[in-house]
Amino acid sequence: MNQRFYSLDVFRGATVALMILVNNPGSWGHIFAPLEHASWHGCTPTDLVFPFFLFAVGNAMAFVLPRLEEKNIFWQKVIKRTLLILLIGLLLNWFPFIKYNDAGSIIMKPFANLRFFGVLQRIALCYFCAAVIIHFFKVRGAFVVSCSILLVYWLLCVATNPLDSFSIKGWYGTLLDIKLFGTKHIYSGEGVPFDPESLFSIFAAISQVIFGYLIGNYIVTKGKTHEMLNGLFIAGCVFIFAGFCWDMVFPINKKIWTSSYTIYTTGLALIVLSVLIYLIEFKNNRGGWTKFFDVFGKNALFIFVLSGALPRLLGLIRISNGFTPEGKAKYLSPFSWFYENVCKLIFPSDPRIGSFFYALCFIGMMWFFAWVLNKKKIYIKV
Repeated sequence: MNQRFYSLDVFRGATVALMILVNNPGSWGHIFAPLEHASWHGCTPTDLVFPFFLFAVGNAMAFVLPRLEEKNIFWQKVIKRTLLILLIGLLLNWFPFIKYNDAGSIIMKPFANLRFFGVLQRIALCYFCAAVIIHFFKVRGAFVVSCSILLVYWLLCVATNPLDSFSIKGWYGTLLDIKLFGTKHIYSGEGVPFDPESLFSIFAAISQVIFGYLIGNYIVTKGKTHEMLNGLFIAGCVFIFAGFCWDMVFPINKKIWTSSYTIYTTGLALIVLSVLIYLIEFKNNRGGWTKFFDVFGKNALFIFVLSGALPRLLGLIRISNGFTPEGKAKYLSPFSWFYENVCKLIFPSDPRIGSFFYALCFIGMMWFFAWVLNKKKIYIKV
């Protein structure tokens, strides 16, 4: 367990960086196709970001969980971390707790409309469930359980609605979420009550974390050998092939996190990770590009939360932007002002370029915060 794999840090940091990039365009109406999620079935580069992050969470667990077991603090640390990430996720959804009403007055954001689900909530629950499964079933048993979970999730999707299992309206997870939490606590950005971080679709996402752990354990066990590297690459190809085969009957779909999607994205993560290990660990190709991504991984959770909280906080600052045809005042936040008056004007020919340029500026700002924290050796852990 003493071998250090810098490539895993770079993989985690790159995933965080890409997550921030795709979540913060200048305009959601002007995005290049690869930076958008698939409308339903299918998988774009953006759809790889979240499963890659869960895979990276599993990788890190391969180094951390054995130490927790040795010190007999497994339950204490796992439960504490789970509850903290859950709480941070809920507070981030509610943040900044106040808003402007139609009359321009500041009021409290009602808890009755708070979305319960989210990225951090999914990370917390997947982390907890994967850690518990690994704790009780160990390496081989965890692999069997993760494969069983994927199969059971597939069967549940089909059994609950045999005629329309995988549509946005026919998928059973939405009905379950509404029964448990009501429509006001569910994301409605798809035009209907539907949450892409649903409680029901968490099953396959748990397996993603377990696969990440198993791969991390494999890397640690085999060490920096060509046997390990070849094994990773071959496993990646097998997973991708299996994902495509399963896609024929259980479509690859990020929004309901299908089992085929888990297998397929795990395969791609393995390919990317094997390339990084080859370049960094075997060829010692370390330079500015690795350092850029590495700092994101050092404070991954904090930087991700900051990237979500800062635009919302600055959204309370209103910059006058004329009037609507009805005579109502319009306002921009500081970030929106920067996009409208700088990014769009620099690239007037294609608004997608301006939107992408804004996202690059935003990620550069987040990198600066991460770099300062790393420079001062401040690491905010949960």
